[in-house]
Amino acid sequence: MRPEPRVLIYGAGREAKSIRRFLAETRPELAVDVCADTGTPALPDTTTVPVAGLAEAFRTGRYAMVMRSAGVSIYKPEIEAAKAAGVPVGTNVNAWASHRRGHATVITVTGTKGKSTTAKLTHSMLVASEIDAGLGGNIGVPPLDLDPHAVVVLELSSYQIADLELDPDIVGITNLYREHLDWHGSIDRYYADKLAILDRRGDYRLAVGPQAATHPAFQAKHVPPFRLLPSLSADFEDKLDDAVRASRLKGGHNRDNAVLAARLALAAGATEQGVLAAVAAFEPLPHRLQEFSFGGITFVDDSIATTPAATLAAIDAYPLARLALIAGGYDRGQDYEELVRRLDGSNVMLLACLPATGERLAEVATRFAPAVEIVAAESLESAMRQLRDRRNRFDTVLLSPGAPSFGQFRDFEERGDKFVEFAEFYFGR
Repeated sequence: MRPEPRVLIYGAGREAKSIRRFLAETRPELAVDVCADTGTPALPDTTTVPVAGLAEAFRTGRYAMVMRSAGVSIYKPEIEAAKAAGVPVGTNVNAWASHRRGHATVITVTGTKGKSTTAKLTHSMLVASEIDAGLGGNIGVPPLDLDPHAVVVLELSSYQIADLELDPDIVGITNLYREHLDWHGSIDRYYADKLAILDRRGDYRLAVGPQAATHPAFQAKHVPPFRLLPSLSADFEDKLDDAVRASRLKGGHNRDNAVLAARLALAAGATEQGVLAAVAAFEPLPHRLQEFSFGGITFVDDSIATTPAATLAAIDAYPLARLALIAGGYDRGQDYEELVRRLDGSNVMLLACLPATGERLAEVATRFAPAVEIVAAESLESAMRQLRDRRNRFDTVLLSPGAPSFGQFRDFEERGDKFVEFAEFYFGR
C-alpha cells in the first residue's frame, strides 16, 4: 500500500521557514520533509531528507508538492524531475498570491540593481501619503508573513519571477545587467526570466527605469503603450530632483530609483507631498552606499554591489572624493574591462583587489589604468590593513566589490559588516 503523499520544502532559509509556518497553520495534518543543497536544514516538525534520490522519490509518488525557496533554481535537475513526474512546484510568493493576497493592490519592483531601494522608497511614499501599505518579498519579509494591507509592495528577484503566478497591478523595472548566470544558466535565460514579470494576465500598468527602457531584451517584449505609466510632470520632477539632492540618496542611479518609485507610488494613490516627504526622510538601506566615519576618513559600505555596473554607479556617486576602491570577490565570469577603463584618469587613487577575481582585476587595471595604485590583498582585512598604511592618499574608502561574496563570506551583509568592523579597528584609533 502506497504511503500518503508528503510535501517537500526545498531550502532552509527565511522563505522556507515562512512556508513551514504557513503549512502548519493551513494544513497541519500534512507530513513535511525538508532538504537543502548546503548545510543541515532545521525546520520544526519536518523530516530531513537528502537531495540525492529526489528524482526517484518524485517518480514513485512520495511527494504531492514541492515548495522551493527562491535560491533553488527551477533549472536544477531535481526541480525538473519533479515537474516531469507531474509534481507541482510552489513558492512563497505564489502561495501568498493564491491564499493571502485578498483584495490588495500589488506593486512589484524588480531589476538587476536598485530594486530594494526603489521598493522601500515606493512603500515610504505610500505611507507618507497615509495609505495602508506593506513591504516584503526579496527585501526581507517573505510574502506569506505579511499582514493584510490595502497596498502591498513586493520586491521580486529573477528567482521569484521565473515561475511567478502572481498578477500584479503595477510593475516597476529598474535596470537590466548581466547577473545570476549560475542560477539561470545563460544571460538570455536570465533576461527572459526577469522579464517574465511582463507576461501577466491582468491589466497591469508599468514604469521602467531609463537603462531598462533602452535594453534590447525589454524592447523585444513590445509592451503596448497603454500599459505605460505617465512620466512625472516637468514641474514635479524638478521638485523631486531638489529633494533627492538634499537627501541621503547618493548618485544618479538613486535619482533614477526615486523617479521610478514616484511613478509607481502616484499610480497607487500617493500624493506629491507624500512622495517628497518620503525622499527627505529616506534612510539608505544597509550595505547600499551606507556611510561611516573613522579617523577623519569616510567609509562607504556598498557590499550589495555584485556587478561591475553597480560599482561604476557607486564611483559616480562620489565625484569629488579621493577614493580607495575595494573590489573583487567570487568569480562569476565578470567582465571588468569597462570598469577599469573608467578608472583611468578618475578620482580612484588606489584599487585594492580581493580574491578570487582580484588577480584578474589587477591584471586588467595594470593595462588600462596604469596610474591607479594596485593593492593586492588576500582578504578584506589585509586590504584594510594595507590601506591604513596609505591613508594620506585618499579621503574615502569605497567597498563596492563588483562580485558576490561567496567563498570568503556567508553573504554580502557579513562582508559589509566586516568592512565596517575593520574600518573602526584600523582607522578609528
